[in-house]
Amino acid sequence: MPPTRLSALDASFLAAETPTAHMHVGWAAVFAAPDDGRRPTFQQLRDHIDARLERAPRYRQKLAQVPFGVHDPVWVDDSEFDIANHVQEAGGGDIDTIVANVMSTPLERSRAMWECWIAPELDDGRIGIVGKVHHCMVDGLAAVELAALLLDGEPDAPQPGNQNKWEADTTPNGLSRLVRGLLDRSTEVLDVARRPLAVLTSPRRIADAAAEGGRIASAVRNSFANPARPTGALNPPLSPLRHLARFERPLDDLMRIKQHFGTTVNDVVLAACAGAVRDFLVHHEEPAFAVKAMVPVTQRSAEQAGGLGNRISFLFVDLPSDEADPVDRLRAVHATTKERKESGEAHGGDLVLNALGYAPHMVQRQLTRLVASPRTFNLVVSNIPGPPAAMWMRGCALEEAYPIVPLADRHAVAIGMTTLPGRAFFGVYADRKMLPDAQALAEAIDDALDELLAECEPPPTGNGHRRRAGAARTRESVGAR
Repeated sequence: MPPTRLSALDASFLAAETPTAHMHVGWAAVFAAPDDGRRPTFQQLRDHIDARLERAPRYRQKLAQVPFGVHDPVWVDDSEFDIANHVQEAGGGDIDTIVANVMSTPLERSRAMWECWIAPELDDGRIGIVGKVHHCMVDGLAAVELAALLLDGEPDAPQPGNQNKWEADTTPNGLSRLVRGLLDRSTEVLDVARRPLAVLTSPRRIADAAAEGGRIASAVRNSFANPARPTGALNPPLSPLRHLARFERPLDDLMRIKQHFGTTVNDVVLAACAGAVRDFLVHHEEPAFAVKAMVPVTQRSAEQAGGLGNRISFLFVDLPSDEADPVDRLRAVHATTKERKESGEAHGGDLVLNALGYAPHMVQRQLTRLVASPRTFNLVVSNIPGPPAAMWMRGCALEEAYPIVPLADRHAVAIGMTTLPGRAFFGVYADRKMLPDAQALAEAIDDALDELLAECEPPPTGNGHRRRAGAARTRESVGAR
């Protein structure tokens, strides 16, 4: 079986990486210590992860370049794979410090492109794990699903054995990779040449092509015809330093807002981010305006669940950060996302990304730089579904999980949300040097959700004003350095 080649989208995440823009996705998770007091050691946790790699063979593979760059790299088995290079013990007992240290360095391209850092005992007695995987391997959803491979649906699940020693397949030599790359390129050129004829010989295909053309036009128009406005607060030149601001709150809060206004949870998240960005810009003495968000949309079918590589498209949404009223912001976001979904823009974006694979490498690189430019979008906002039920790792219950969404060049912040049963966890991932006050942005998102939640309450009785939702509950925001 020939080695798997990176898709054009996978390869674009390699091309978008710079010394200050590390294109790894990640997560920070916190586990409770076991009730029976039998805390797993670092070595036991590393052995646990090593044993689970049979479920994800890509994690023992590395990239092999094609001579002369005639095609994208291929995945080959890493004959020198050593779990000790990838699962390491983290120093310090503070999950935020661990995130800052781990995420501020790029992954090495000479070996399997992932790392997992374990703190067997945090200062609060719990267990912390921070993972990162290069975006060319997985998208955000696949990263969460693959992280879930380390978890079990019951606390006392049997641990897999590790008796069968893994043996790497032979790596094709440079000449073989060159020949295969040339053949694949020739096949792609022929496919492009045949496509117009296939369309012309089938009325149904003509109709399908016209519909696809409309979706592509919509995707291109909303991506590039209406350029973003770079801002000094959100789009400065980057440093390589990172940190994660985070908070959690009941998932019922988001569900209540969604049901009250007839929107989606994703609309609620986007509207809250719009309100937070408004406050953030004003705090930085910049005028509030409608910033442009890149919103990843999964194209992964049920049959592709747990698969590797990137199966995502993007919506580009103008967040109404120029609007002062929280309800009007939510309604504006809902109207925009509804129109984009009904027009099939996400599918159109997927078609554009697929077509990118047929373009010459020079064109692909230029398009990658264009898509990653701050003139295309100001920030990323990503909603990543988490596991629907309680999960454990070697008897340790998963209590918190925060997504880490990578920063493209000149994008100082990305916002992610994921869920565990009954809880929503927000991660505001930022350049630690250029945006040191990311926690203020996280708290502004929390406040914006409070504002929306307050609008869902019944009319006040007797006190003459609406009670603010946040006044009746303890804030569950947690800090990050």
